[in-house]
Amino acid sequence: MVLNQLTVFFIIIYVLESVTVIAESSFMVAVLGREWVQVKRLSSVEMILTSLGICHFCLQWASVLYNFGSYFNPNYVFWNIAIIWEFTNILTFWITSLLAAFYCVKISSFTHPIFLWLRSRILRLVPWLLLGTLMISCVTIIPSVIRIHIRMQLVTMGHLPRNSTLFGRLNMFEQYFFRPQTMYMLLIPFILFLASTVLLMASLIQHREQMQQHNSGHCNSSLRAHSAALRSLATFFILFTSYFLIISIHLISEVFDKRSWFWLWEAIIYAIVSIHSTSLILSSPTLKKILKMKHWDPEAA
Repeated sequence: MVLNQLTVFFIIIYVLESVTVIAESSFMVAVLGREWVQVKRLSSVEMILTSLGICHFCLQWASVLYNFGSYFNPNYVFWNIAIIWEFTNILTFWITSLLAAFYCVKISSFTHPIFLWLRSRILRLVPWLLLGTLMISCVTIIPSVIRIHIRMQLVTMGHLPRNSTLFGRLNMFEQYFFRPQTMYMLLIPFILFLASTVLLMASLIQHREQMQQHNSGHCNSSLRAHSAALRSLATFFILFTSYFLIISIHLISEVFDKRSWFWLWEAIIYAIVSIHSTSLILSSPTLKKILKMKHWDPEAA
C-alpha cells in the first residue's frame, strides 16, 4: 500500500496523540492507585478519575489496534477489538456524565430538596453509581455485539449480489436499527452531562454575581476561584460536546469512512480525547501536586 505524504502526516499526528493519551491515562491510574494502596481509600472524585483513566487507556489501545489493523488489512474484521472500543466508549460517556453530576451536586448552591438529599448521600453513592455505569454499559453493548456479528455476516456474504434479498435486509437492519440505537446509548449520558454542567455553571455565575457586590480581599480571592472554575467548566463542556458531535457525525455519515479522510478524522477525534485527559489531570489536586514535584522539585530528580 502506497501512502501519500498527507496521510503519513496525519498518521504521525494520530500516533503522537495516542501516546499522549496512553501516557496520561497510565499516569492517572498509577498515581491514584498508589494513593489508594498507601492511604487505603480514595475520595469520590479520585474513584471517578481512576475509572476514567482506565477507560481512556483501554479506549486508546483499542483504537490503535483496530485502526491500524482495519486500515492495512481491510479484508479482516477485527470484531473483538471493535467491541472493546464501543464498550469503553459507552462507559466513558457514562462515567464522564457521573463526574459532571457529582460536581453539580457537591458544588452548586441550589436548595431544592432533591439537591439537598443527593448532597447528603452522594459520597456513599459514588461506588454504587460506578458499578451501575459498568452494568449499564454491559447491557447496552449487547446490541452492538449483534450489530458487529451482522457486519461479519455481510463480509462473508460479499460474494453475493449486492441486490440479493438477504444482503439487503441485513444491511437495512444495521443501518436503520443499530445506528440509531448506538446514538441513543450515547445520547442519554450526554444529556445527563449537559444538564449537570449547565446547572453548575448557572449556579457559579449566580454566586459570582452576588460576590461582585463585595470588595473584601476574601471575596476577591473567592471571585477569582469561581472565575477559574467557570473557565475550566466551559473548557470541559466544549471538549466533551465536541467529542459527542464528532462521534455522532461518524455514526450518521460515512463520508469520513473513506480512506482518503480516515486518518484526518481519527486525528481530530483523539486530539479532543488527549486534551480531555489533560484537563482531567489538571482538575485533580493530587495529580497536579505530583506533576509539580516531578517538574520543579530539584530533589525529585
